[in-house]
Amino acid sequence: MSETTGEIQAERHEFGAEVGRLLDLVVYSLYSEREIFLRELVANAADAMDRRRFESLTHPALAFAGEAKVRIVPDRPAQSLSVSDSGIGMSREDMIANLGTIARSGTRAFGETLASATPEERPSLIGQFGVGFYSAFMVADKVEVTSRRAGSEEAWTWASDGRGSYTIAPATRATAGTDVVLRLKADAEEYLDAYRVETVVRKWADHITIPVTIERDGKDVAANEGTALWRKAKNEVTPEAYKDLYRHLGAMFDDPWTTLHWRAEGALEFYALLFFPGMKPFEAVEQERASKVRLHVRRMFITDQAELLPPWLRFVKGIVDTEDLPLNVSREMLQATPVLARIRKAVTNRVLTELKSKAKDAEDYAKFWDNFGATLKEGVWEDNDHRKDLAPLLRFRSSAAEGWVSLPAYVERMKPGQEAIYVLAGDSAEVVARSAQLEGFRARGVEVLLLSDPIDAFWPDRMTEFDGKPIRSVTLGAADLAKLPLEGEALEPAPDAAELVKALKAALGEAVSEVRTTERLVESAVVLAAGAGGPDLQMQRLLRRSGRQSFATAPVLELNPRHALIGALLARHARGEDIAAQASILLDLAHVQDGDLPRDPAAFARQIEAALAAAFG
Repeated sequence: MSETTGEIQAERHEFGAEVGRLLDLVVYSLYSEREIFLRELVANAADAMDRRRFESLTHPALAFAGEAKVRIVPDRPAQSLSVSDSGIGMSREDMIANLGTIARSGTRAFGETLASATPEERPSLIGQFGVGFYSAFMVADKVEVTSRRAGSEEAWTWASDGRGSYTIAPATRATAGTDVVLRLKADAEEYLDAYRVETVVRKWADHITIPVTIERDGKDVAANEGTALWRKAKNEVTPEAYKDLYRHLGAMFDDPWTTLHWRAEGALEFYALLFFPGMKPFEAVEQERASKVRLHVRRMFITDQAELLPPWLRFVKGIVDTEDLPLNVSREMLQATPVLARIRKAVTNRVLTELKSKAKDAEDYAKFWDNFGATLKEGVWEDNDHRKDLAPLLRFRSSAAEGWVSLPAYVERMKPGQEAIYVLAGDSAEVVARSAQLEGFRARGVEVLLLSDPIDAFWPDRMTEFDGKPIRSVTLGAADLAKLPLEGEALEPAPDAAELVKALKAALGEAVSEVRTTERLVESAVVLAAGAGGPDLQMQRLLRRSGRQSFATAPVLELNPRHALIGALLARHARGEDIAAQASILLDLAHVQDGDLPRDPAAFARQIEAALAAAFG
């Protein structure tokens, strides 16, 4: 069928598929971001340039006559956006085959001819799905494509409104290549702004090797870097170039702590350039936990939501670029491919290997740990596959050493007869270091690791041992210190406090789960321990703060029977005096000592006032 427009015969054709349904799928379902259309058009243009360069190797007449670039022109008066290239171009038959049939790709067909080509000859072909071109209808009411095949004198214009048919008519074009002109919809006028278009190009196609320019104020302005640093050999990249890319990717102003740049070859091939930040980024609000490492396919940016690293490595910035994935049109399809799963595993293992290597320099590794140690510990809690790999990388403050301490170093220093790795969690290492919970351990020269990050209340429940040694919170009250000798003078025999223990439990009732004497105290009179079967005290504090009181259990009140205060209470009880008020004060003192508020601050203050008045009276 044909139409006559002036002297030009325009042939009308129906699309070679159920175009209504498929275009709706492309426009409304396959793409989650509208601006993707520009990535697809630039990808197609860059692909056409690569195809021409490749074919010119055997047909020199097809070589570029001028500058090889992709040119984008926003035209506000005409309400149009054009993307032009000097690539291989299309004949009339190519247009019918490639633009007239949904889900057919000239690139895919062309790719079959590359089997016998050498790696140096193979261009970086981007488009694979054959539907990327149709994303233009997300922003355009009409699309016109004028193209001239390299080596031919004929040019043709393909035009369609995407509603079931298209026309092809003879046209003129001075040189080989393609012009794609989009007549933009009223709600897509943002793409008439050259600065907006440049932002999109820099986001999605900054590092394809074909130059991309945008006409702005009558001049063509470069819109992409055109250099994929990650595809270069490491000895070809300067430290300044690494730093510039790092700052561009992460919007950072520091220097990277370390840089990982490698090429994976073999069954799985990809390029990777990753940066560990040198400083912790400022975050006014809670950040998203997903990794934002960028996935590229043949240099073209696909997404930063492929989760190429687990959440506990989300601080790592960078790019992974592969030949083994198609230029996907759907994040959902991308997530489902097994190739991506293998890339994730390989990249994560490489990052862990680098951290193990860097950890050998304690001073340098301490800089990293200060910034991102708390994030790395999240992996111990949530990642069964990498928990053992992470354990030697963990660092802690200690009751017995300056600086950061590793689990292997702790195990080497364990006392003879010591059965467990002891930890104590709190809101800050400085406060925890002064806790009464540590008195008995210090008296016996037993080191305790001091935990102060919120995640420290959780991960010991998942990593319950290291190197065959159980990891035990001292607040659980299960540490058998009696098996370990004191380093100083032997303590006086403890008086029998069994009757006092019973009286205190009766006076405190359900406020405590148990009252007992302990060997954990030297200077303090009382201390709290977690109830049997319950979480440790720091976890219980977090539960209370989050309003989950029902998950917390009543604590155990432990007494130091050698302390003068307990001795006075023993005498008072022996005289048959009521000790209910003193029992309440002891429990609140233990809470305050452990960093908590008294159960009833006002009542506690009155009790202290009364006790002081009696003492001073």
